[in-house]
Amino acid sequence: MRYKTLIAVSIALIGAISAPVATAQGDPDRGRLKAAGCMGCHAIPGYQNVYPSYPVPRVGGQHAQYIVAALEAYKNGQRSHKTMQAQAAPLSREDMEDIAAYFASAPRR
Repeated sequence: MRYKTLIAVSIALIGAISAPVATAQGDPDRGRLKAAGCMGCHAIPGYQNVYPSYPVPRVGGQHAQYIVAALEAYKNGQRSHKTMQAQAAPLSREDMEDIAAYFASAPRR
């Protein structure tokens, strides 16, 4: 009897661990249009932020969930970067998910 219980618990734990985390369900086609303003910095090879000076990250191929989380953090002030905060401020959750879906589907460069 204990053996069957152990197997059932093990299967339940494996299912819980392997269950997908909430993902961004955006539309990459809408996201391509909404991300046009992002491309001025995030699509330029070797582009450097002026102050403080650091490379601007390329976001093509990035995980959609990460992009949504980053945009939400900029929007609510948890991440500080004046330009990104200004860019994220007007975005709805749907906008963020669409943009994230677009960048997640784009090739890494």
